[in-house]
Amino acid sequence: MIIMFLPIFVTNTIYAQNEDPIVKIGNITRIRGIRDNQLVGYGIVVGLAGTGDSNRSQATVQSVANMMGSFSIDVTPDQIRSQNLAAVMLTANLPPFVHSGDRIDVTVSSMGDADSLQGGTLIMSPLRAANNEVYAVAQGPISIGGFNAQSGGGSVRQNHPTVGRMPNGALVEKELNFELDKEELRLLLQTPNFDTANNIANAINEKLQYNNIAQAEDAGTVVIKVPENYDDRVVDFIAQVNKTEVRTSMEAKVVIDERTGTIVMSHNVRISTVAVAHGNITVTIKTSKEVSQPPSFSEGETKVTTESEIEVEEEEGNIVVISNENTINDLVTALNTIGATPRDIISILQKIKAAGALHGKIELI
Repeated sequence: MIIMFLPIFVTNTIYAQNEDPIVKIGNITRIRGIRDNQLVGYGIVVGLAGTGDSNRSQATVQSVANMMGSFSIDVTPDQIRSQNLAAVMLTANLPPFVHSGDRIDVTVSSMGDADSLQGGTLIMSPLRAANNEVYAVAQGPISIGGFNAQSGGGSVRQNHPTVGRMPNGALVEKELNFELDKEELRLLLQTPNFDTANNIANAINEKLQYNNIAQAEDAGTVVIKVPENYDDRVVDFIAQVNKTEVRTSMEAKVVIDERTGTIVMSHNVRISTVAVAHGNITVTIKTSKEVSQPPSFSEGETKVTTESEIEVEEEEGNIVVISNENTINDLVTALNTIGATPRDIISILQKIKAAGALHGKIELI
């Protein structure tokens, strides 16, 4: 049983110095318009040792027949019986500023009833973007990082054998053109935060010694006017901005995964003064029946009575008081010392939040 007592008084507190880290601007932002693009494709994997798609997978059979036809070999789908083939879907990300001839990684996923892609080789397959244009071509051996061994006595499986990777498995055929604006740059924060956006603007104006060229537009955007002397050297200016250091800020938040009992909390979560008592009470009720027999030759009647025995066992309780000078980390540490389990701590945090004593956001995932 977990009991919590929340006093109504609050004392004045001075917290420790700012614990938010100092990082480079380039590590927490990106320039608007510069982004990855997703690619997708369809292909056939060959060379499987009997672990490929069965004839029930009509897409594979038809695809192999069409592929053989492109090599001037006349084969009908009914003539294909091999289980050394598998139909797969290909996915990849095309990063910005890659050039024709560069290579990118590809993920290969079975879409039929293949048992494993181990040892397979992908036949040349185009990768298309959302506009249906081909930007890369994938081909080569597949690495699954596991295995799927079967025998009459059972099977042994490690990792996920129907999904594999092709490091540098696709060749870029078409480049994406990115043009940097020579007059204005817009930095987008990876984690929008008003304080961080304001700090970035101040850092650029002060540390780079420019007069109000940067301004925080909102929690996720900082607008920067490119100085006139950098009109032809925008890349140099971006490099200076990216290596400028700034202090970040983060939302006070506790993230809870109830399935695994995992608790992740930010350092700036605060709590009001709170006392927590933790203990266990076990109540055992035993019921038995007794027969009451009257003396001989008496006028009494035989009766059946019920007797109940109640036993109560209570473990020694512990009460821990956390003042509002402490952080949520101090609370969790104190709860661990009295033997609270992760699930107990999760319940305690939720109840403290419900009472208004936890100053931060609780997010369940």
